[in-house]
Amino acid sequence: MLFSPTDFTHMRQALTQAQQALFITTPNPRVGCVITSADGELLGQGHTQPTGQAHAEIMALRHAQSRDFDLTGATAYVTLEPCAHQGRTGPCCEALIQAGIARVFASVQDPNPQVSGQGLARLRAAGIEVHTGLLEDEARELNIGFFKRMQHGTPWLRLKTAQSLDGQTALNNGASQWITGQAARDDGHHWRARACAVLSGIGTVLQDDPLLNVRAVDTPRQPDLLLVDSRLQTPLNAKLWNEQRRLVIFHAVHAPEKEKALKAQGATLVCLNGPGEKVDLHAMVRHLGQLNYNEVHVEAGHKLNGSLLQAGLIDELLVYLAPLLIGPGQGMAALPTLSHLDQAQRWRFHESAAMGEDLRLLLRHPR
Repeated sequence: MLFSPTDFTHMRQALTQAQQALFITTPNPRVGCVITSADGELLGQGHTQPTGQAHAEIMALRHAQSRDFDLTGATAYVTLEPCAHQGRTGPCCEALIQAGIARVFASVQDPNPQVSGQGLARLRAAGIEVHTGLLEDEARELNIGFFKRMQHGTPWLRLKTAQSLDGQTALNNGASQWITGQAARDDGHHWRARACAVLSGIGTVLQDDPLLNVRAVDTPRQPDLLLVDSRLQTPLNAKLWNEQRRLVIFHAVHAPEKEKALKAQGATLVCLNGPGEKVDLHAMVRHLGQLNYNEVHVEAGHKLNGSLLQAGLIDELLVYLAPLLIGPGQGMAALPTLSHLDQAQRWRFHESAAMGEDLRLLLRHPR
């Protein structure tokens, strides 16, 4: 089908609505909905609310109904296939049918096996005209982690690093504040805020004592914190305990007294013993999928970064590049020495943008 300019306009409005749900819907997808009359008048709009609350279609229907609009014969533009199953909320496809909607444009089919085409089928069975594929790429990007988890059982791992032009993330003495400017640092908090969880390692905790929370972005939800701490060295007085959020520590050895103390502080401990008494990272990522995490934001040191990269577990690199040359220092990842260039990891540039005086690069693995 050829979509009209009006169709594109209304679906972009729906995507704008979905963007407003960026920080609040985990583990659900970010969805927006716009309802228009047959002649294109905006009747209602809305986006998915936090887990257990109304989905985008319900919010848009409520908005239109609060303005006393008759929705018979109206058109709904939704950024993801309306759900067809009874979960914490009722099926959105039934709500659209009951409202008298005549046409539904859904950007992309829901990858959730509980939905996956069933919502569209029920709409069609009710005599509703259904179209898909309008701004599909944009809708999929907005929920890239949700799609990965539904299709592969594991979250989308995004590794963030701030570095100089010569690839250093810190000086030899560990000093790294601040390689990048304020605009880049604020933007980094935006990426933290959209993630379900932030993942770091014990080396970062012991060296920097970071908060690892969201500060530069107004968000109603702090992402969970995940730590790779093979030997349970997390200090009980570390700053990371200051935030009220879920803390999961992955370890590889048992130390009953330390385990008892960390649990008393509120941490959840998961023992995944791998080779060399290190955490089994593949098992950890599978576990993160079982925890219903869609996007995991990695902010770690060069050792854990290198281990995750060598294991092939990173989907995306978020690199803030500062116009500095700082000489010998600490690189972004501890990777093995290569003898041939064809052994190098290949990444592709996905997006670039200026962040003040710095440059933000998004790179993806060409899997």
